[in-house]
Amino acid sequence: MGEFKGLWVYSENYDLMLELLAGSCTLIKNSNIELAAVLLGSGMKEKANEAFKYGADKVFLIDNPRLKNFEIKTYLDALTGLVKSNKPEILLIGSTKNGKELASRLAARLETGCTPDCSQLTINEDGWLVTKRIVYSGRAVVTAIFRKKPQIAAVPPRIFEKMEPKEKSGEIVNVEVTVEEPKLEVVGINKMKTADVKIEEAQIVVCGGRGIEKKEDFKSLEELAQLLKGQVGNTRPLAEDRKWFTGWIGLSGKKIKPTLYMGCGISGMIQHVAGMRDSQLVVAINKDPEAAIFEVADYVVVGDLYEIVPAIVEELKKKMKSV
Repeated sequence: MGEFKGLWVYSENYDLMLELLAGSCTLIKNSNIELAAVLLGSGMKEKANEAFKYGADKVFLIDNPRLKNFEIKTYLDALTGLVKSNKPEILLIGSTKNGKELASRLAARLETGCTPDCSQLTINEDGWLVTKRIVYSGRAVVTAIFRKKPQIAAVPPRIFEKMEPKEKSGEIVNVEVTVEEPKLEVVGINKMKTADVKIEEAQIVVCGGRGIEKKEDFKSLEELAQLLKGQVGNTRPLAEDRKWFTGWIGLSGKKIKPTLYMGCGISGMIQHVAGMRDSQLVVAINKDPEAAIFEVADYVVVGDLYEIVPAIVEELKKKMKSV
């Protein structure tokens, strides 16, 4: 066990990596564990110095033109070699679409364990990583304790909050690796049109559920969100069953932590609640007085959303005119 040392964080999503650094600082607080960030890619040198401001003591930098675009085989080879040479005790990987595959494949190569989609991390008195993750659509929580190193855990966005940067310096370790020519060639990238602010980062979220009868009725929710300077979200049934949207808020979708969450016509199935349970203030509007969403709500409005939402919109407009 003594040959392994340090906690590493990695994600191809740089913002998520900074979140992992913040969470790791809390995880190893009052210990002598060294915190390192791993940067793989092309043109990453500027970000290496910035990582120190967010808590890193050391940065392992693999900067290679062939790593410009994420390709699982080349990234896996580079990270595997780095881990085998330096033997970190713990490796936290951002649980993105690419990160999940990378974490599981890396664990298989190293013949060690990997916990996916961790919602909570601690280190026990014996120095082993203890992870928790939500399963069965939020009905249960699985606790796992590692028994072999390196200990690999995949952590989703928004589990930790990014810390404020502070002036700090550290050691940059430039790592030279042999990167094979990727077998896949990226000929172009067409970005999907998205909101200016990602819903995971929105401070105010107005969310619609099955109580919305027609897709065009979302205009009233959009107007409310606009007045509140927030974002509009939806539940999985509207995306999967009705095919109105491509994403949703929930255990298997986006996980949010807004200052204010307004649920409109949402029953409150556990799968959805798992994605918004960390909201600071929850307002629920539903005509069913027994709706499950009311159990997690701070403010309950029993009534028809088609009457209540327009009334809130008009009241907000009045207040804005009087200011």
